[in-house]
Amino acid sequence: MPSMAQGNRHQHQRQRPSPSSNSSNPNRNRQTQFSARRQKILQQRKSLPIASVEKRLVDEIRKNDILIIVGETGSGKTTQIPQFLFGAGFCQDGKVIGITQPRRVAAVTVAKRVAEEFGVELGQKVGYSVRFDDATSSSTRIKYMTDGLLLREALLDPHLSKYSVIIVDEAHERTVHTDVLLGLLKNVQLARSNSVSHGQGLNFLNKNVNSAMSSEKENGGQSSSFLKKDHHEKYAPLKLIIMSASLDARTFSEYFGCAKAVHVQGRQFPVDIFYTRHGEPDYLDAAFITIFQIHLEEGPGDILAFLTGQEEIESIEKLIHERLSKSPQESQKLLVVPIFAALPSEQQLRAFAPAPSGCRKVILATNIAETSVTIPGIKYVIDPGFVKARSYDPAKGMESLNVVPTSKSQALQRSGRAGREGPGKCFRLYPEKEFDKLEDSTKPEIKRCNLSNVILQLKALGVDDILGFDFIEKPSRAAIIKSLEQLFLLGALTDECRLSDPVGYQMARLPLDPVYSKSLILASQFNCLEEMLITVAMLSVESIFYAPRDKLEESRTATKSFSSPEGDHITLIKVYRAYNDLLEKRSNEMGKTKSEKALRTWCRENFISSRSLRHACDIHRQIQGHVVQMGLNLASCGDDMLQYRRCLAASFFLNAAVKQPEGTYRALASGQVVQIHPSSVLFHQKAECVIFNELVQTNNKYIRNLTRIDYLWLTELAPQYYAVQN
Repeated sequence: MPSMAQGNRHQHQRQRPSPSSNSSNPNRNRQTQFSARRQKILQQRKSLPIASVEKRLVDEIRKNDILIIVGETGSGKTTQIPQFLFGAGFCQDGKVIGITQPRRVAAVTVAKRVAEEFGVELGQKVGYSVRFDDATSSSTRIKYMTDGLLLREALLDPHLSKYSVIIVDEAHERTVHTDVLLGLLKNVQLARSNSVSHGQGLNFLNKNVNSAMSSEKENGGQSSSFLKKDHHEKYAPLKLIIMSASLDARTFSEYFGCAKAVHVQGRQFPVDIFYTRHGEPDYLDAAFITIFQIHLEEGPGDILAFLTGQEEIESIEKLIHERLSKSPQESQKLLVVPIFAALPSEQQLRAFAPAPSGCRKVILATNIAETSVTIPGIKYVIDPGFVKARSYDPAKGMESLNVVPTSKSQALQRSGRAGREGPGKCFRLYPEKEFDKLEDSTKPEIKRCNLSNVILQLKALGVDDILGFDFIEKPSRAAIIKSLEQLFLLGALTDECRLSDPVGYQMARLPLDPVYSKSLILASQFNCLEEMLITVAMLSVESIFYAPRDKLEESRTATKSFSSPEGDHITLIKVYRAYNDLLEKRSNEMGKTKSEKALRTWCRENFISSRSLRHACDIHRQIQGHVVQMGLNLASCGDDMLQYRRCLAASFFLNAAVKQPEGTYRALASGQVVQIHPSSVLFHQKAECVIFNELVQTNNKYIRNLTRIDYLWLTELAPQYYAVQN
């Protein structure tokens, strides 16, 4: 793999603003500050390792339709390469450069940064588009988005004709959407290249393709591509760039027919890596000790410690506070800031604020801080070498959340967080020989997740032979068949395994899990679509209720005021409606800023995540737009929650559980013995029969988000499953 640059390792000088003689002129002051900021940004861009190879990179992209770029974290590839290509004329004739990210938070924050570097307003020349949030316009030429969103765009424009370049960033993370997108882009690219020379194009939405199982090659060979002759359209070739910070360029290169790979060497600043002499029996204890060793023995700079979840973060936070309260005054200047997905956004933002003068910040983070966000001021990283990963067992229909070792690529990403603004140090809490044993990259998500959503999208794109689709790594046959069965039971597929009309096509149009899509279609018939829209929006976000460890009793009391004896779904509806009523009332009484402040206070007092609730409101608004367009009946069942509960039973019949004599529950579809999660309002109720939305395994097998139903409804409302079962 040719090497392209030696990283720039010196720290750039920070310019000190000279005292201004124009203090009396605020406009002049603002212009001076703006100019100084622009100058600083320009200097930072020039100091990035990738800046020295701009010309060579652009030449390589001109010469190769597919290019794999491997660059260390901090080299500047995500922010700079799209700007290089824009400057080189790749956006002529209104074409767009699209950059996909595995996480929405990354797409949003990077777009904001690039817009600032360009000196333009976000949403104009530079924008982003993620599920339920779009900041783009007709003038957008550099567009950051999630990989799942680009897949949905392909439903409307199979050739992705508005894009001249598509960059798949963080490809080493191997999310399920990234893997499917790579297979799709391989076909799109081939079709667009061929259309110029042979008049050949794509007809993804050809309905008469073979059924899903028919052309499966038992020996592992690929079925024919879903390219169709189309002599009318001519498309400019598509440039495809795969970017990764990992070592594994060979996998991507071979998948794209030995595509060329280049390596951008060097990160912005060097990072010293330290290992332990022996394995640590308790990584939490080791992380706690390391935080204080750094605090007492190392120079200035903030600490970022990676932990696996909220529980670990809260326990370490408590230990640090206890230790600080007993420490001498001079060693107490340590500010602890947690950051994890379920944390309300105003509390997440504390991680980005600079520490007070003379104080060191220690950020306790999940892997949200690994690639998604760049937190300024980090000089020291503590990496215990573990991460919480979801895995799905198709035989049991159960998702489990387990703590597993990180991969080498994750460890490299983590250490890179320390070298963004100056030389840094990374403390790995395991011996070097253990690092050598780690997997090179994370196990692809496509091999450990429920595939129903992916299969529904591929079917909508005209890929009917799922088992023959050219995946970079094939998911198991069992997982594919299980998902096909689920889609068949939901009515999305016909007996020939094609998308059903209209239900299958309606489900594919909604950017939701197939079970949620079906629930909205059914709710239209049960006259409770308004209630189901709220339910789906609230279930599509991180946890609505936020229960800090030190205020568990207070948070339980607050939750009780919304609780419904019928279950969690109606409880969520009550929270949403209370918030909406307050929003309407406050907006009429006071200005926008004051009403937002009042709403945040209400959320805080009720231990509700204002971030999750605002996100749910956005999702509700957008899905409502979809269902109205589809002509569904937007009615409310009013106070008749019996009709709504019947609709839940008809929608989530695959997730029913019956109480056993000893007080546990048996999930009917899988036969698993499960327990009600302590966060459920039905935890102490012990209803005879419930439906649930989530089955997760941590220490126990728990079902979450429950509503009580009548057992007899199942055979009445889902005979396609329960009549056969019985």
